[in-house]
Amino acid sequence: MGKPHVLPVFVLCMLTYTRTTLSIPFIVLPGLGDECKNQGVKHFTELLSNWSGSQGYCIKIGDGSWDSWTMPLMEQTTIACEKVKKMTELSQGYNIVGLSQATSFGSQGNMIGRGLVEFCDGGPQVKNFISLAGPHAGTASLPFCGDIFAYINGCKFLPKLNNEIMNMKNYTYKLRFASLENLVLIMFEQDAVLIPKETSWFGYFPDGAFHPVLPAQETKLYTEDWIGLKTLDEAGKVKFIKVSGNHLEISVGEMKRYIVPFLKDQASTIALPKVVESSSGWQWSLLSFAFEMAGLNEGRQLLRIMG
Repeated sequence: MGKPHVLPVFVLCMLTYTRTTLSIPFIVLPGLGDECKNQGVKHFTELLSNWSGSQGYCIKIGDGSWDSWTMPLMEQTTIACEKVKKMTELSQGYNIVGLSQATSFGSQGNMIGRGLVEFCDGGPQVKNFISLAGPHAGTASLPFCGDIFAYINGCKFLPKLNNEIMNMKNYTYKLRFASLENLVLIMFEQDAVLIPKETSWFGYFPDGAFHPVLPAQETKLYTEDWIGLKTLDEAGKVKFIKVSGNHLEISVGEMKRYIVPFLKDQASTIALPKVVESSSGWQWSLLSFAFEMAGLNEGRQLLRIMG
């Protein structure tokens, strides 16, 4: 009489074992001026965790919002590196979701995320990196700062991150970046914060000029493969995603279609086209609705999830 109970118990044990051993957690890195406790980032992390079945963690660095403005990015990356190394939940590998900013001054989340991939000695392996509106090639918010030599000498983080300092190329940075299973680059078609918006795809202006915008494949970073972007792309591991919203306006459908699959266990086998353009629209903001219901006034939050 006890035999009918054997199979269900066995199946339950197998399902529990599979979930425990295969589920890869992810971290969310907020953008400049935002922080983990803010409703937008919390809601975003919770939604991705619920939809993917993977545990998500928002990583706080220093004093949150204030330090995102004042603390040097290399120091922020070092703090993030020490945090992920101490998280036993990430020891078998993890995914990164990097967020951008609501101003034109910088992008903390995406830059620190890439810093974790390239600079974090002894850290757990990053499997998939999903970038929302990241200024990976820089942002030309000051139109008269076109001197590439001043940029290389004056900027302490991005030239190192992009391995663009002559005679100081670091093969380890390239090796680590090229080891990603997937690099998902999400660009917002109506983005007026990043200049040019194509920097989300590693595209940028020619040195010392502001026209035309070069696609990533025509930049030296790509052709000379400074960080392994070309290696990843030729292996089919880079996904260039274009959505139709303004800066960080992403619909629920787009989140489920372009982010969630890469947070699931089978992310390495996703057959998503190399370049994807989404034109799905929205009718109302889930976050705005939630804020109104809760009596909160957080319209300034960076992430706007559209229904």
